[in-house]
Amino acid sequence: MAQTVVKIENLVKRYKDLIALDHFNLEIEQGEVFGLLGPNGSGKTTAINCLLSLLEFDKGNIEIFGKEMTPESYDIKSQIGIVMQNVAVFEELTVYENIDYFCGLYVKDKTLRKQYVEEAIDFVSLRDFVKFRPKKLSGGLLRRLNIACGIAHKPKLIILDEPTVAVDPQSRNSILEGIQRLNEQGATVIYTSHYMEEVEQICTRIAIIDKGKNLAIGTKDELKSMIKNTETIVIETAFADEKIIALLREQTHIYEVVYEDGRLTVKCSGGKHNLIKVLNILRENDIYFGKVYSQLPTLNDVFLEITGKHLRDSEA
Repeated sequence: MAQTVVKIENLVKRYKDLIALDHFNLEIEQGEVFGLLGPNGSGKTTAINCLLSLLEFDKGNIEIFGKEMTPESYDIKSQIGIVMQNVAVFEELTVYENIDYFCGLYVKDKTLRKQYVEEAIDFVSLRDFVKFRPKKLSGGLLRRLNIACGIAHKPKLIILDEPTVAVDPQSRNSILEGIQRLNEQGATVIYTSHYMEEVEQICTRIAIIDKGKNLAIGTKDELKSMIKNTETIVIETAFADEKIIALLREQTHIYEVVYEDGRLTVKCSGGKHNLIKVLNILRENDIYFGKVYSQLPTLNDVFLEITGKHLRDSEA
């Protein structure tokens, strides 16, 4: 049976009249890559700061590795690695010196620390840049340095808060592959991002939170099964009048039809062979069409239906 690494029970955090966390609950098991999703102001950052004991909270309990987390829990904190969205490194130090400094906060043995620093450098592929200072690095390389500083001491729990913001696709892939390798090496990961495709790619379970509460939690497939939309059909056509739209809306399992900018979008809930039925109706009514797409629900569909918001819009 997997060990519970993080356990948050009935967490309440208020800022005067604002309730940032409203009896928030969360459990994360050893070996998970756990995605934490929520619109801006949902309580994600507050939950992480409370988890790290950087914020006092009004009510509730937090345990990490089976022990209560407090500001003085240095034994627990030494097993946690933090990579925040804002890059936090020293501009006057080189790549090597930065990683060595942050690793040295937890690893005092010089021989072991040197080994860990070398391994972190290779892990994020910064071997050719060890003598560079941060201002000489590209955005993607700077993100990799930020990750190396957070994981060099080989923590058991790693928290990554939007680590791929504003990086090129190659660096993003490198970072995601690195996170998966860390997980394979035994680290439990908490991952926040507003790139849904990243969350789908690497997370074993996902929680969607808003207004300080857990709205849904599960694997990506479990989350997708919770929503009404089971299939979205998009058809390019130069003509679709109200008669056709009304006819489509009458069909069993079709709950929304929109025609806009030459695209007919049909949303379905359940049922089989919806695409064939839609195309047959168009043919029977002499509606000519071009490209046809049938899409299964995505995490973005789940997020939109559960919260009523597009994640990327909410994070803008």
